[in-house]
Amino acid sequence: MRHIMVMNAKGGCGKSTLATNIAASFALEGASVALADYDPQRSSLDWLDRRPADRPEIVGIAGFEDGLRHVPRSADVLVMDAPARSHGKELTDLVRHAETIVLPVLPSTIDIQASTNFIEELKQLSRVANKQVKIGAVANRVRDNTLAFDELDAYLLHAGVPYVAQLREAQNYVRAYTRGLAVCELPEYLAWPDWNEWEPFDAWLRSKRSQP
Repeated sequence: MRHIMVMNAKGGCGKSTLATNIAASFALEGASVALADYDPQRSSLDWLDRRPADRPEIVGIAGFEDGLRHVPRSADVLVMDAPARSHGKELTDLVRHAETIVLPVLPSTIDIQASTNFIEELKQLSRVANKQVKIGAVANRVRDNTLAFDELDAYLLHAGVPYVAQLREAQNYVRAYTRGLAVCELPEYLAWPDWNEWEPFDAWLRSKRSQP
């Protein structure tokens, strides 16, 4: 079973958006997918509640209540939506369940500083130091040709972890979330720019580079 965790100690960086889109991407390929939501705000589980019955099934797990005790043994992929402000023992316990960590970062000085501290904390964990977990950073909700994106782009190129994707700020993510869908499930005429941005990210998630 693949274990993919979306995390950053900074709140509001788009963890749930990435987690739900990753889960749907694997489900569309025919994989048996479970989505564990560790955040009491239950954004990922709320998305699942709105998911249409005719879409590939994704099993929801209330990680903030029961951990991973109810993950089906038949699952091929487990996507975990980690809570914000995870540090110390809580962070160590969460990372123990991960093989791949996806780290979304927003284009702001505050988010960059918070991510710098978080990446350093991650690197101190034995599973990360021993390369039992792979990390990939994602520039999230970016606008091209802005100073904020230029700052984030330069930062992630030298952050000491693989920089695997740039995802634009787009209403398509809101449209998809409110309908229980992923951007890859929206019509091509509407979402093709987002599909193009997800291609290298999807390729990384399915490659050996993202797995220990």
